[in-house]
Amino acid sequence: MSTPKQTVFLSGATGFIAQHIIKQLLDSKKFKVIGSVRSEKKGNSLAKNFNSPDLSFVYVKDISLETAFDEAFKQYGSEIDYVVHTASPFHFDITDINKDLIIPAKIGSTGIFKASVKYAPNLKHFVVTSSYAAMNDFLKETDHNLHLNEQSWNEMSFDQALENPVFGYCYSKKIAEQTVWDLSKELNVKFGTTAVNPVYVFGPQCFDSSVTKVLNTSCEIVNKFVHINPETEVDESNKASYVDVRDVARAHIEPLLNSEKFNGKRLLMDGGRFGNQSIIDILNEIPQLKGKIPVGTSHRDDDIASQMAVIDNNETKKLLGFQFITLEKTVKDTALQILKVEGQL
Repeated sequence: MSTPKQTVFLSGATGFIAQHIIKQLLDSKKFKVIGSVRSEKKGNSLAKNFNSPDLSFVYVKDISLETAFDEAFKQYGSEIDYVVHTASPFHFDITDINKDLIIPAKIGSTGIFKASVKYAPNLKHFVVTSSYAAMNDFLKETDHNLHLNEQSWNEMSFDQALENPVFGYCYSKKIAEQTVWDLSKELNVKFGTTAVNPVYVFGPQCFDSSVTKVLNTSCEIVNKFVHINPETEVDESNKASYVDVRDVARAHIEPLLNSEKFNGKRLLMDGGRFGNQSIIDILNEIPQLKGKIPVGTSHRDDDIASQMAVIDNNETKKLLGFQFITLEKTVKDTALQILKVEGQL
């Protein structure tokens, strides 16, 4: 006799990371998924791609409203075993940083967490997609004396956050995650809670049909270099960290399989440092790109970690217990999918 499938409510189902989470959940044959989308068109497109009877959708148009998830949870709450909250406001076309970025992030987290407490009596675990931005102030990224781990928090002040939209976004990620932790204590919840904090997320789109001229923020870094002119200088504007989307998706699912082990944990999803030259070096190993993109100064970034803040995520790796995908594989898989869709393979 087979074990009944458990139900996961996943917000922001059309997102880059979210689609990979759905794929891994469905592939495991252990879960049914209820995904929230902003429109029927988006839901229908995703349903067609996955083509699974274990995937259904609800429509939540504006997650920045505190009651945004109430109707969905009133309807399905008794069925929900787990919540994975990936939806988050992410845009820089704003006029008021506090009103357009920070407040919606806080309200969005508040709304879905309170709906989970109020309407999902059988909930076992709540996973929130946070960010490395909630852990580190990007102004300190090149301070090698700074050591960061799973307990680190972005120390940027509210006044600093109001200086520009990028600072505002980073601060909003901290506020969104802190809201979840504060509510879990304030409401004395009985279910487990985990935050997943990824750095730049590379890797292939879940479906080839999602490969468009401009990709999501992280993958666009790779996409830009796939299409760059060979005479273009490879600058040093990017010094950051990567992680593969498939590892990030798996990190959202492991807490559902062992709630006690992951309760109260923050998972710092970092696969290592990279710079623009690191990506160019890898792309030049792809025959279809050789001679079509710049070479730059080969291996210039090999020691880039020594120029950056030190990230120690050994606790995360020990908890998860799997090897992270290498920079070489994630960049190549991202690029090869783009070339395939463009008919260059």
